[in-house]
Amino acid sequence: MVSPNGPIASKARRAGEAIVALDRTAIVRALNGAPLTIEIADTADSTNSELLRRTAGGDDIHRRLLAAERQTAGRGRRGRGWLAVAGGSLTFSLGWRFEQHAGHLGGLPLAVGVALVRALDASGYRGIGLKWPNDLVHRWRKLGGILVESLGDAAGPTRTVVGVGLNVRIPASMREEIAAPVTDLGSIGGTAVADRNVLLARIAVALSQALQLYSDEGLAAFRAHWEQSDVLRGQPVQVLLPDGATVRGVAVGVDADGALLVERGGRRLRFANGEASVRRD
Repeated sequence: MVSPNGPIASKARRAGEAIVALDRTAIVRALNGAPLTIEIADTADSTNSELLRRTAGGDDIHRRLLAAERQTAGRGRRGRGWLAVAGGSLTFSLGWRFEQHAGHLGGLPLAVGVALVRALDASGYRGIGLKWPNDLVHRWRKLGGILVESLGDAAGPTRTVVGVGLNVRIPASMREEIAAPVTDLGSIGGTAVADRNVLLARIAVALSQALQLYSDEGLAAFRAHWEQSDVLRGQPVQVLLPDGATVRGVAVGVDADGALLVERGGRRLRFANGEASVRRD
């Protein structure tokens, strides 16, 4: 059940470490006046799904952030589940209204990734990279993911929900349940890992500023930083397309709309959708 007040989850201990619950009051205080509405849920099926249901029902979700300690049906891209541990993750969604149509938002996941990297870097977490189109990685291990979903008319405006899942402290037992290599902020090191409330507030402020900048200037305002953080650039990759086909080549960055560019046989191919992985053959 969603609680607008918090804190709603009691402290827990794992390996002798106190886990501090998400606390709405602490988060709002750390926002330093940023105009965001904060809600904390003890349990939600999916924070993205909850905000999408609200906006479909006519609620105003603009600048509303919903975080959950536990998600029973957390979602990643392509319908994949997202595992999270209470007290050891940040899983949240931020609603935003763009006056533009949905076609303007193709590069938004990349801009969100840049905002997250900047916020984490400012909190002491260095060396975080971005993997097209929506992953945060550190030394090729997944740290977090982004899911952007929208509702709106063909001509706009567009009601958008930006979902973020971030590993803060993931126990070894849970890592064994995840097929892909993962990491967490505790493994990277930094100053804010002990206080998820302050960290969430910093990310929320950076994210809201980025969404406003994207609305004003599009991906162009973020592209240079994306290129600096792009872990695929120059790598031999395999792109899995939505229809199940695969294409191989060398990643050479992204275009002005956020599509992945891959060189193959002297041709430059453009992919607006799909997933890319580094070929190890």
